[in-house]
Amino acid sequence: MRTKLQISFMLIFKKVADIQAYLSQQKPAGRGIGFVPTMGALHAGHLSLIKLAKADNKLVVTSIFVNPTQFNDKEDFEKYPITTDTDVAMLIEAGCNVLFLPSVDEMYPQGTENMPVFDFGYLETVLEGAHRPGHFRGVGQVVARLLDIVKPDSLYMGQKDYQQCLVVKNLLGQVAGGNDIEMIICPIIREADGLAMSSRNRRLTDPQRAVAGTIYQCLISILSKAPSGNFTVVQKECADLLADKGFVPEYIALADAATLQLLDNYSATTQMVALIAAKLGNVRLIDNMLVEADS
Repeated sequence: MRTKLQISFMLIFKKVADIQAYLSQQKPAGRGIGFVPTMGALHAGHLSLIKLAKADNKLVVTSIFVNPTQFNDKEDFEKYPITTDTDVAMLIEAGCNVLFLPSVDEMYPQGTENMPVFDFGYLETVLEGAHRPGHFRGVGQVVARLLDIVKPDSLYMGQKDYQQCLVVKNLLGQVAGGNDIEMIICPIIREADGLAMSSRNRRLTDPQRAVAGTIYQCLISILSKAPSGNFTVVQKECADLLADKGFVPEYIALADAATLQLLDNYSATTQMVALIAAKLGNVRLIDNMLVEADS
């Protein structure tokens, strides 16, 4: 009995005109185009987005582009891992149909100075916005550009970058055709010790990796105190624990999950989100966890 050989392939485009011409011809009827924007250095978290997009759509498009305009730390940009060959193999295995792999010049043919600037209001002023000035301006510019190129029916992003998800949701209301795009925020994929999967994790040393899951332990502790605990107390406990493990905490916050308005204490009526950012050596880690009012 002969075994059927299943051959997977993926089209790779590096030019805007080429991918647009292909997608305009292939626009599926019914189920449409699902889009997963990435900066590469892929891991199981990214692949989970591909899997969800594939289940919902006829055609799955992924982009790999390390966007220089969203890095406010030059060293972070220069050290961002580039693993294109491995990424391509992973995408093919995951069943991605199309990869967009542009250069900076292809993405920004007129340079970055004259790109549109979007106003995200309060979202730009707190947490990531406060600690990474200009970051969300760059995110808005690159996502708007990618959406204009791909013109997807649905957009898949991971919850790990929670504030970024809210920024992009806001962006959809500002760009042409954005309200026709369904945004799907996908669950965080974690390592066995709870560490949120991230491309930056591979920069951790072995001793750093051994304690990196402490951030997840802190989020669980914040969750466990809801809704009747005192957030200020658990916030200090988490800060002390992280510092004891060698972290430099940037923020340990509790916010309204819908608006990101910061909360001084737990709410019995509002869905909340706990958010943490901390540096371990020169690697900056972020994570979050939804906190139900009645948890």
